Amino acid sequence: MSQLPLFDVVVIGGGPAGATAADDLARDGRSVLLLDRAGRIKPCGGAIPPRLIKDFAIPDHLLVAHATSARMISPSDQRVDIPIDGGFVGMVDREAFDEWLRERAGRRGAVRRTGTFEGIARDDDGTAVVSFNEVLDDGAQRTTQVRARAIVGADGARSKVARAAAVEGAERTRYVFAYHEIVRAPAVKPAGYDGSRCDVVYRGTLSPDFYGWVFPHGDTLSIGTGSADKGFSLRTAVTSLRQAAGLQDAETVRREGAPIPMKPLPRWDNGRETVLAGDAAGVVAPASGEGIYYAMAGGRFAAESVHAFLDSGDVRSLRLARKRFMRAHGKVFWVLGMLQRFWYSSDKRRERFVSICRDRDVQQLTFDAYMNKELVRKKPMAHVRIFFKDVAHLLGVARV
Repeated sequence: MSQLPLFDVVVIGGGPAGATAADDLARDGRSVLLLDRAGRIKPCGGAIPPRLIKDFAIPDHLLVAHATSARMISPSDQRVDIPIDGGFVGMVDREAFDEWLRERAGRRGAVRRTGTFEGIARDDDGTAVVSFNEVLDDGAQRTTQVRARAIVGADGARSKVARAAAVEGAERTRYVFAYHEIVRAPAVKPAGYDGSRCDVVYRGTLSPDFYGWVFPHGDTLSIGTGSADKGFSLRTAVTSLRQAAGLQDAETVRREGAPIPMKPLPRWDNGRETVLAGDAAGVVAPASGEGIYYAMAGGRFAAESVHAFLDSGDVRSLRLARKRFMRAHGKVFWVLGMLQRFWYSSDKRRERFVSICRDRDVQQLTFDAYMNKELVRKKPMAHVRIFFKDVAHLLGVARV
C-alpha cells in the first residue's frame, strides 16, 4: 500500500472558486489540501454584488469601495449615469480578497500548500496521485505527491488539471484576453472623478468586441479592457483609456493580464474523480465579464458534487456541479451572450445600446438581475415594454 498521504479532496487553484470549494468541503469535515501558486492575481474589475456578500459571508472590511452608480459611455461620448437605487456594489482588491478566502479555508481545516500543479498519475489501486512542485517556507522547492479520493480543478482558464484529468471538450474552449492596470488614485482628482462610480466605456478603439472599464478601489483604481482579437493592442487601449479619464500620470501599482473563457465547458468532470470550477469550467458571464460571483457559486456546486461522490462512490454525482450551475444561471448566460454578440459588434450598435440604457425599465431590471443573480419576473409589463423598445432599436426607428 502506498505511503503517500491521502486526502479526501485536493483542490488545485486558490482563487475564489478553489478557495470556496476548499472552505465548504473542510467545513463539512473532509480532509482537504488546497494548492495555490504564489504571486497569482487575476486582472479583474473587482465588483461583487450583494448576493455574493450575503451568500458567502464576506466581511465589510474587505470592501475597499462602495459603488453606488455606473456610467455607460458610448463611442460618441454620450454618458448615461445609472444610480444603484437603495444599495451598492462592493469593490474588492483581488490580492487581499483571494488571500482572505484562502485563509478562511485554512481556518476551517484545509491544509494549504504553495506550488504549481504538475500532473495526475494512478496508484496501484487506481487512486489518483497528484504531483506538484512545492515552494517551501525557505524558498526551496521540491516535488511533492499526495493521493486524492477526489480532485477539484480550479486552476483558471486553459486548465492544466482539465487536460491532465482528460475532461472531455476542455481543449476546444475559446478565450478572450483581459488586461488591466492598477493605478494609485491621485491626490488631486481629475475633473469628473467619482470614487463611488464605475465607468464602462463602449468604444471600438478600446475593444472591438468588449468594453473598457475604470473601477474605483478606494485608494486605487482598476483600468482595463479585453478582446478576443489577438491582433488588438490591449496595452495601447488602456493607455488611451487612462488619458481619457485624466489618469495618465497616476502611479501604476501593477499590471496584470490573463485569458478569460468565453462560455461554460460542455462537461466539467472526467467521470472518475475530477470536477472543474471557476474559469477552469468556463464560468465568466458574457457581455459583463463578471466572474467572481460565478466562480464562487461554481466552487460551491463543485464542493456539493464532490461531497455527494465521496458519500456514495457514484461518479455520476460529479455531474451535479454543472447541472446545478446551469439550472441556476444558464439562462442568464444565454441572454448575456446574445446581447454581446449583437450590441458589441460595431460602434453604431454600441451607440444604440448605451441609448437603451437611459430607459428606467432597463436600468431597474438590469440591476435587479445583477444584484440578485437571477432574471426577475415580478414586473412582466416592464419586460414587455423593454421588448418593444429593443425591437425599435434593432429596426433603427428609435431615437438615439
